Amino acid sequence: MRYVGDFFMLLGAAFMLLGALGLVRMPDVYNRIQAAAKSATLGAIALLLGLAFLQPGWWAKLLLIGLFILFTNPVGSSTIVRAIHLAGVRPWQVTAKEKLEDRS
Repeated sequence: MRYVGDFFMLLGAAFMLLGALGLVRMPDVYNRIQAAAKSATLGAIALLLGLAFLQPGWWAKLLLIGLFILFTNPVGSSTIVRAIHLAGVRPWQVTAKEKLEDRS
C-alpha cells in the first residue's frame, strides 16, 4: 500500500507542476485558467487518493474533501472565466508576424 500511495502522491505533484508550468506558458488568461483548473483538480484528487492509501482510517474525510474539490473547482474557474469575458478581455489570436516566425 505504501508504494501505491507514494505513486499517487507523486502523480498528484506532477499534475500540480504541469499546471504551474501551464500558467507560465499559456498565451492568454482563458488558457491559463483552463490549465490551472484541470491540473489543480486532478492533482488534488491524486494527492488525496495517495493519502487515502497511506492513511486508510481517513478515507471518509478524504472522500468528502475530494467531492468538494470536484464540485467547486470547475464551478469556480468557469465563474472567473465568465467574469473575465464580461469584462471584455479578448482571447489571444496568432498574428501574421508570429505565423511567419513559426515558418522559419
